[in-house]
Amino acid sequence: MTTETSWSIDLEPSWLKSLAVEFEQSYMQHLQAFLLSEEKAGKRICPSANELFSAFRHTPLDKVKIVIVGQDPYHGEGQAHGLCFSVKPGVAVPPSLKNIYKQLHAEFGLPIPAHGDLTAWADQGVLLLNSVLSVESGKAASHQGRGWETFTDSVIDIINRQREGVVFLLWGRCAQHKGLLVDRARHCVLQAPHPSPLSAYRGFFGCGHFSMANDYLQGRGITPIDWSLPEHGPLG
Repeated sequence: MTTETSWSIDLEPSWLKSLAVEFEQSYMQHLQAFLLSEEKAGKRICPSANELFSAFRHTPLDKVKIVIVGQDPYHGEGQAHGLCFSVKPGVAVPPSLKNIYKQLHAEFGLPIPAHGDLTAWADQGVLLLNSVLSVESGKAASHQGRGWETFTDSVIDIINRQREGVVFLLWGRCAQHKGLLVDRARHCVLQAPHPSPLSAYRGFFGCGHFSMANDYLQGRGITPIDWSLPEHGPLG
């Protein structure tokens, strides 16, 4: 990731058409310069450069049915791969995702997956969007306030204006702040506490969001999401 072009090439075409202008803005140029300086200093950035925009590659703008908003990528070695709450096959399932699986089991009776790869959701139209798209390995929240928040605000705004009938699942304060950009008359917004072990028992468990999201989609004649996951992940 050494030029502005390399950022843009990594975006799926429908997203690039709407987001290209963001890469010309000074905040994004400053963000790129920051990431390059961190790499030159020998710091490990998560996820890898070719996975920063994975969410957009798997879920084109015109295919977005549901948006799940996370906060930062996982900062553990080998965890992050550009989809919020998701980890690569072979990586231990993080606690928040375990709680998401528990809620899915409660709603649909689905088996608890042994892996944490949510690519199958993304490929069906679930945009798994973190508010901040990078982090230094081993240092949680280390890239907050560097410009990613402005970029992902633009992503939410584009979905809000260009699409209609999208479901936004907003868990926790950070995600709900993003929801202020969404027109409730055009979209379905569902809010609950974050699924982390610290807050899941305050209302995430029992929220019914996955069923409610599918009911909303079906009510608009849209194919619902199959929330079950392949047994071994897409690479298994």
